[in-house]
Amino acid sequence: MNRMLPGTRALRTFEAAGRHLNFTRAADEVGLTPAAVSYQIKEIEDQLGLVLFTRTSRSIQLTPAGAVVFEAAVQALETLQRAVGRARRMARGAQQLRVSLSPRFATNWLLPRLSQFRAANPTVELTFDISDEVRDFDADDVDIAIRFGSGRYARMRSERLFEAVIAPVCSPKLNAAGARPKTPRDLAGQTLCHVECTTEGMLWPNWRMWMAAAGIDDFDDSRCVAFTDTSHVVEAVIDGGAVGLVDLAMIRNEVSEGRLVQLFDIGVSVAEDYAYHLVYPENSGQDPRVLAFCDWMQGEMTSTQRPLALPAS
Repeated sequence: MNRMLPGTRALRTFEAAGRHLNFTRAADEVGLTPAAVSYQIKEIEDQLGLVLFTRTSRSIQLTPAGAVVFEAAVQALETLQRAVGRARRMARGAQQLRVSLSPRFATNWLLPRLSQFRAANPTVELTFDISDEVRDFDADDVDIAIRFGSGRYARMRSERLFEAVIAPVCSPKLNAAGARPKTPRDLAGQTLCHVECTTEGMLWPNWRMWMAAAGIDDFDDSRCVAFTDTSHVVEAVIDGGAVGLVDLAMIRNEVSEGRLVQLFDIGVSVAEDYAYHLVYPENSGQDPRVLAFCDWMQGEMTSTQRPLALPAS
C-alpha cells in the first residue's frame, strides 16, 4: 500500500498546484520550475492511476478525483505539520518559551530589553520566530505571539499592550537646514511618505487621515509616497530627507539615538480597540513561562509608556 502513495514532498507540490490552479505559482512556492511541477504531477497521476487535473493551453482544473485527493492531501499535510510542531515543543524542553513577533517589534522594542527579561527570569529561555506572518501555534511551534489587531482570536487569550500611535517624524538634517516645518500645513512643501497596508481590514493611517486630525481638510495627497513596510519609510526619512508617518513605539531607538525627530504632538491610531496584544492559547493560561513573560511585558508597559496627544474622536 505504501508504494501506491506519493511522498510528502510530492504531496506538497500537488497541494500547491491544487490551491493555486497554476503550475507557475506552485513552482514559485515549492522552489521548483514549472516544468518540474508538471512532471511531478504526472508522476503522481501515473502512481495513483488517476487523472488529477484537466489541462488546457491557458489553465488547469482539478478533476472530481483530483478534488478528493486534494482535500485529503490538505488534511494530511496539516495533521503532519501540527504533529511535528508538538513534537518540537516537547523536544526543546520545559524552560524554552518560543515567541512569535514582527521584525520591527523585535528590533525596536523587545530585543533592546532582552537582557532585562533574562535578569528578571533566569529560568526562562526565550527563542524567537520573527515574521510578519500570523502563525499557527501548534503547526509553527509557537508558545506566545505579539500581534497587532483587535485582540479577538478564536480559542486564544489576548492581553492588550499598547496601541499604535502614528505621527510624523523627520531627520535632524531638516533642523540643521532651517527647514523644519513650524505648522502641519508647512508639510505640504516636503516629500511625505507613509505605510500603505491594512490590518484585519482596517486601513493603516495615511497622510490624508493625519492632516484631517490636524484640522486640514483640503490636503492633496497625490504626491505622497507609499511604502509597504515601515523600515522603508524610516530609511527614506533618515537618508532621503523625507517626512514620514510611523508608529512611534517602533522607532524609539532612532529617536533616542538622535536619528529621528518627532514633529508635532498629534497622532492618530488605526482604529478604536486596535493595539499590540500578547496572544496565547487558552490552555496555556497557567504555563509559568507564559505567565512570566506576560507579567514582565505588562511591567515594561507601565514603566516605559509615554503618552502622546491624540485628536478627539
